[in-house]
Amino acid sequence: MSVRTIFPAKGLKGEITIPGDKSISHRSVMLGSIAYGTTEITHFLEGADCLSTIDCFRRMGVEIEKKPGRILVRGKGLRGLLAPTDTLNVGNSGTTTRLMAGILAGQNFSSVMSGDASLNSRPMKRIMTPLNRMGAHITSIHDNGCAPLKVEPGVLHGIHYQSPVASAQVKSAVLLAGLYADGETSVTEPALSRNHTELMLQSFGADVTSVMHTDGSATAIVKPCKELYGQQICVPGDISSAAYFIAAALLVPGSELLIKNVGTNFTRAGFLEVCKSMGADITLLNQSFEGGEGRADILVRSGDLKGTVIEGDLIPALIDEIPIIAVMAAHADGTTVIKDAAELKVKETNRIDTVTGNLKAMGGRIAPTDDGMIIEGGPPLTGTHIQSYLDHRIAMAFAIAGLTAQGETVIEDSQCVDVSYPEFFATLEKCRN
Repeated sequence: MSVRTIFPAKGLKGEITIPGDKSISHRSVMLGSIAYGTTEITHFLEGADCLSTIDCFRRMGVEIEKKPGRILVRGKGLRGLLAPTDTLNVGNSGTTTRLMAGILAGQNFSSVMSGDASLNSRPMKRIMTPLNRMGAHITSIHDNGCAPLKVEPGVLHGIHYQSPVASAQVKSAVLLAGLYADGETSVTEPALSRNHTELMLQSFGADVTSVMHTDGSATAIVKPCKELYGQQICVPGDISSAAYFIAAALLVPGSELLIKNVGTNFTRAGFLEVCKSMGADITLLNQSFEGGEGRADILVRSGDLKGTVIEGDLIPALIDEIPIIAVMAAHADGTTVIKDAAELKVKETNRIDTVTGNLKAMGGRIAPTDDGMIIEGGPPLTGTHIQSYLDHRIAMAFAIAGLTAQGETVIEDSQCVDVSYPEFFATLEKCRN
């Protein structure tokens, strides 16, 4: 167990670079592994979750080499993976589990995926249902709808799946299985979730199209694929990781931070929209596109924030940032309402409960709801012992809360940040200087 003590901060200054985007890093290894030829990945996130993805594909015969500043994935082709000799250990990574299920569904061998206690308690029926409808044979070994999952060979058929939730993991699992199907496969979701899979599949040579509907729903369509081809991928900085430092610079008086090369894909940039609605002083500089992914440098200056309402189609574009948004809301003038976010209940923790409990412990005024929370801004927070519950986003969000709290804030099990941002606390210290 690791414990980290956070002390109040004065103005944060300087220029920082955020680690590579976790979602894009996962997908670059997965698609590189089933592509023909070598995929070179720069600015790859070497967090625990993405390393789980590398380990799993190595166990299926893919040569993945770490070089200074880059990862080389020597792909085996769509049908070149080898049967693993042991259980595929997905660690704490829901992305690895759910997306890889789509790939494994199209293989001619059996496999088993299992992770840590937290991962093995997270719901997997959401991907089992559509994949099995396609002809896959995926079973929950303990018959509880969770991992360990056994994936056995099947003949995949193209389907249209109407997803009940806007989930990039569900959509991606179905699209990846669709590469191996006998006909066109499509997924319609109630709102557009992050589209990294569609963009990357296109760059690797797959036939993928997307359609936005007038009611706000979105459909992604993939056709069967003969082969994918290795690519060069420069991973932008992860906006979910940048969010903590954006919040820190907004909340600590006298701060000015420049955060370099941050991904600004519109399906992920809901956090920036919320900052704008709260009156934040944020400027995007050096905006560009690469591989369909937007990126920019983000200049942040401290200032007063105001409460806002966060709901509807915006939620899928910021679901991972809600813990730090709640911390910002506790400092804002007025009330912030977060709703339509029941998906928070099935993350690494039930983040409605863990955010509410920890913010109350610091003296924040917050009330949980069935699908979100209501936060009254105002009184200064007070340092206390914060339980991370081994959830990296809870640990980082309340470390930022500790920068403005009165007294010391102690983060229990702080090592969990290694899942997505191993250098988090070192970067935080750098900003203080």
